[in-house]
Amino acid sequence: MLPTFRYVAKQVIGTGYRFPIARTLCSAKENTVTKEDLEKLVKNNKVVVFMKGDPEQPRCGFSNAVVQILRMHGVTYDSHDVLSSDDIRQGIKDFTNWPTIPQVFINGEFVGGCDILLQMHQSGDLIEELKKVGIKSVLLEQAEKEEADKKK
Repeated sequence: MLPTFRYVAKQVIGTGYRFPIARTLCSAKENTVTKEDLEKLVKNNKVVVFMKGDPEQPRCGFSNAVVQILRMHGVTYDSHDVLSSDDIRQGIKDFTNWPTIPQVFINGEFVGGCDILLQMHQSGDLIEELKKVGIKSVLLEQAEKEEADKKK
């Protein structure tokens, strides 16, 4: 397993994504994902996504849309593949009481799935939410640069 992990790590260095090993999620005693395990994960990084597949190879259109939105904003985030474990997939659904995947968390708070993230992106609310946790959207930086260039 270690050589495979090293290979995957080499492939994603510099992409801005982190891929925690699913096995570290599970409680040692029960080999199941607990609420405490999930709380630690969602609070471990400013933005966390539970998705089907990984950011380099999403395995559903909704997960791909979330990846593309976060990529447009230049957001670094933790990604967890729910297809790697039935315990993770069901555990996150139970944790949020939300039936669908992907699921996005910002600053430890559940934001929603693809539709909600898309609405936030379109309305500009995503830029504001990211700003609250100290993440400046690349789209905001581009808009500010264009505005400054117009004034010259």
